[in-house]
Amino acid sequence: MLGEAQSLDWIQVTNEAEALILEHNLIQEHQPRYNVRLRDDKSYPYLAVTVGDEWPRATLIRGKLKKANRYFGPYVDVGAIRDTLDLLQRTFPLRTCSDAKYKRHERLGKPCLDFHIKKCCGPCVDEVTKEEYQKLVLELLQFLEGNTETVLSVLKQEMESASLAQEFERAARLRDNLLSVQKAAERQLMVGTRSEDFDVLGMEQDELGASVHAFLIRNGKVMGQRSLVVDKTETMSDEALVAKVLEKIYIEKSPMGYPKRIFAPAVPKNIEFFENWLSDLRGSKVRISVPLRGDKRALMETVTLNARDSFKRNRMKRATDHNTRSRALSELQQYLKLPNAPLRIECFDMSHIQGTNYVGSMVVMEDGLPKKKDYRRFKIRRVNSNDDYAAMEEVISRRLENYLHEREKPVNERNAFSYVPQLILVDGGKGQLGAATKALQKLAKDISIPVAAIAKKNEEVFIPGRQTPIEIPRGSEALYLLQRVRDESHRFAISYHRQLRTKAMTGSALDGIPGVGKVRAARLVKEFGSVQKVQQAALEDLEGLSWLPTRTAKAIYEQFSSPVNANGGRHGR
Repeated sequence: MLGEAQSLDWIQVTNEAEALILEHNLIQEHQPRYNVRLRDDKSYPYLAVTVGDEWPRATLIRGKLKKANRYFGPYVDVGAIRDTLDLLQRTFPLRTCSDAKYKRHERLGKPCLDFHIKKCCGPCVDEVTKEEYQKLVLELLQFLEGNTETVLSVLKQEMESASLAQEFERAARLRDNLLSVQKAAERQLMVGTRSEDFDVLGMEQDELGASVHAFLIRNGKVMGQRSLVVDKTETMSDEALVAKVLEKIYIEKSPMGYPKRIFAPAVPKNIEFFENWLSDLRGSKVRISVPLRGDKRALMETVTLNARDSFKRNRMKRATDHNTRSRALSELQQYLKLPNAPLRIECFDMSHIQGTNYVGSMVVMEDGLPKKKDYRRFKIRRVNSNDDYAAMEEVISRRLENYLHEREKPVNERNAFSYVPQLILVDGGKGQLGAATKALQKLAKDISIPVAAIAKKNEEVFIPGRQTPIEIPRGSEALYLLQRVRDESHRFAISYHRQLRTKAMTGSALDGIPGVGKVRAARLVKEFGSVQKVQQAALEDLEGLSWLPTRTAKAIYEQFSSPVNANGGRHGR
């Protein structure tokens, strides 16, 4: 089998039951060569309610399904659904007997055993009116449609009551019944009703591209999938992107034909055109809509999960493919007019909140791949105000100062700062570019290091001496590489900023209290959940900590109980 395989695809689902049902559906549709043949033609059972009968009954059924009945399932765990049906008979005592057995007891005027053991309400002997019976049918249908809270809460209360009354055997039976109901009530997103033909689209995207995944549902079963990657040549709205995707997916007829309905993340532009076009191809009306709730919305979330996975795999493939990386570096050399391909790129970014915990980051890409051991983080020391330009100049100046210091050392004693990058990239626009250029002019007079800036808005790239941005095609590998290194720098800067902010929040309020050092302060925050809750803690709560000395507990309480030091605590309001 491995020798014959040409490719590997997979579909993500939310639980094991859905995986088994999807596998069963795909095996029946495609009859794969290496799969075990199901020669007994068995299938997963459905729970049917014969709503077309005068006195509807609930039963399990396999094989061909009739349109007049309501079906739920299919169910993977047959034992669980049998046990649950038996349990539901006590809550919703509908008949389960065949039509022949029902008529026989109706002629005899005597009910069967199910009536005597409270598992049937006895319609055959007029023990229930049609209105009362129909109400039971509707309640059962609501339960099977997903409104399980009522039955589950009743079972849970009975189980807890039996446990409190020390009726442990009965409580154990109720526990098992509760688990059976929960298992059988699990929603099966891989199927709809038998007559449904529809497609569900899910998307994951960024500024330069999008991944689209589609589930193809025929007769209520997921019978196939399609996945495609779209390069954005310009900024696109969700509506425009969906329109482009619909055109790309349905321009060629699928072996499974066209669906009656298409569920998409957004309504496409010119929806009337697409609906008319697809209706002509199908030969009947096709509708396009956005699911807002219910099973279709939940199914779309599963499809989006697959789109997200496909998007990540596509980005990973582009990042790790040697030919793609080489093309990206060559394109960068061409677009930025560099003397050589930028084999080492260093990207810088800033992160802060209103000038507090100001930090900078430096990430390194060598040959188009991250070189994480060369990543560096900077605390901003020379800038007191909220000034991104000055902060950028400081960080790059310190990077260059380290380079000048390292190059004076013997070769075997140098660190990562001794390497000269072929491109310095800064996150921002012309202001950040000017700050980087200023630092280079001051400190790197004897070397030439190209510098560029990439702005988040419209992914514009700026270089010194040019007023307008460089026009790098949006679908190019060069712009994708710049975006990736910029995003990595942004992530690295934010993670360091959050680390410092958390440390500051933990330490500032507890600093200086006798008996509270770094370890004890961290343990207090972990115990109470936050610094604010430590400030608001009662003396009894602090003294109740076995590892905290009484003297220290009192010192903490007195620190925050003072109106001057409460800082928003319980006593200082």
